[in-house]
Amino acid sequence: MSLGKGVILAGSKKQKINTKSTAESEIVRVDDFSCQILWTNYFMAEQGYKVIETAVFQYNQSAILLEMNGKQLSSKWTRHMNIRIFFIKDRIDSGEITIKYCPTEDMVTDYFTKPLQGSQF
Repeated sequence: MSLGKGVILAGSKKQKINTKSTAESEIVRVDDFSCQILWTNYFMAEQGYKVIETAVFQYNQSAILLEMNGKQLSSKWTRHMNIRIFFIKDRIDSGEITIKYCPTEDMVTDYFTKPLQGSQF
């Protein structure tokens, strides 16, 4: 999480549940982290700061579509994760969180969580 140009919260941890796809993994991560995001927004608002936008950057476009559309994209492959999708979708609809696409090459957090490799082909 960044504020202005500085990072105020960063972390990496092993997920507590097994997931069936990378899209589901991304949704679980956003759901887990959204509580901290919302608490920080509420805290900043109580301190008198105006929070203009809270953007969550993701590179998995399937996860972005599921988070933005919720039940409309639900299928037999995603029914088991509906509660997480609905929570995130509710926050998107209320304007508390926005989801934005960020290519993997530009994802700053990947430098801290993925092994370095040679040039990409």
